[in-house]
Amino acid sequence: MNIFVTGACGYKGTVLVPKLLEKGHTVRAFDIQWFGNFLRPHPNLEVVKGDIRNSDEVNLDGIDVIIHLSSVANDPCSDLDPKLTWEISCLATMQLADRAKRKGIKHFIYASSGSVYGVSDEPQVTEDLELFPISEYNKTKMCGERILLSYENDMTVQIVRPATVCGFSPRMRLDVAVNLLTMQALTKGKITVLGGDQTRPNIHMDDITDLYIFLMENPQHTGVYNAGFENISILDIAKMVAEHVGAEIEVKPSNDPRSYRVNSDRLLATGFRPKKTVDDAIKEIVGLYRQGALKEEDRFHNLKWMMKTVLPAQAAAE
Repeated sequence: MNIFVTGACGYKGTVLVPKLLEKGHTVRAFDIQWFGNFLRPHPNLEVVKGDIRNSDEVNLDGIDVIIHLSSVANDPCSDLDPKLTWEISCLATMQLADRAKRKGIKHFIYASSGSVYGVSDEPQVTEDLELFPISEYNKTKMCGERILLSYENDMTVQIVRPATVCGFSPRMRLDVAVNLLTMQALTKGKITVLGGDQTRPNIHMDDITDLYIFLMENPQHTGVYNAGFENISILDIAKMVAEHVGAEIEVKPSNDPRSYRVNSDRLLATGFRPKKTVDDAIKEIVGLYRQGALKEEDRFHNLKWMMKTVLPAQAAAE
């Protein structure tokens, strides 16, 4: 199949695209490349550097499936420039869905976020609960979901609400919980935990990317799916890291109240099964760091990199 992947040079896209190519698909990888391009050349890969907000740059000719990953990722980055966030994560999604319908594309997979639930006291957060997004990032993801669901009579729509992704990617992120705490332990010998009692769902990079492929290959499973298989407190993640690295743990107050336990029974009912764990992610990161294959870099921290390079460039362009 011919697959159009937005955000293809991002944290998840850089792992997903090679998997699609290994399965014999042709991929048009679309990305603004704020954080660079870590995709290796391949005969069936076309990398397009473009802005998803500019629909004229989006070529959907010959495309069978869209996997829409692009957004301004995480709460702090989205709050830096709310207008930019809404344009990329919501308006561009609406434009892409409309163009997909006009082109006759019959399959659209959308990467939403498990954080659309906001703060929840429910012991198990299921897809049927009302959404209470509390940040620009959460709100734009909810908006994107509703846009896509309005097209469910025109195409197969599959919406994934991923938990916090952990594990290695060539386009690494060191600002997500498991990866952040592991790198702190490796580079500083000390883990700083903010709060610690907050429970968050997690999913390994290999499992979330395998899930997008599973859904692509199983279009009969439509609608919204939670994707998180380990609900672990931030402090317990730190303790897991400390077991592998031997670092000291320091707990400080947090102003982030989000705490929830995602239930992914609906996804498991499709037959999909995760293969890796948070512990696997920690061990992989530790191993790569000690081999010299992974280093601490500014561009692996979205907020730091956006403030340093992206926002100044946006301001200059305006």
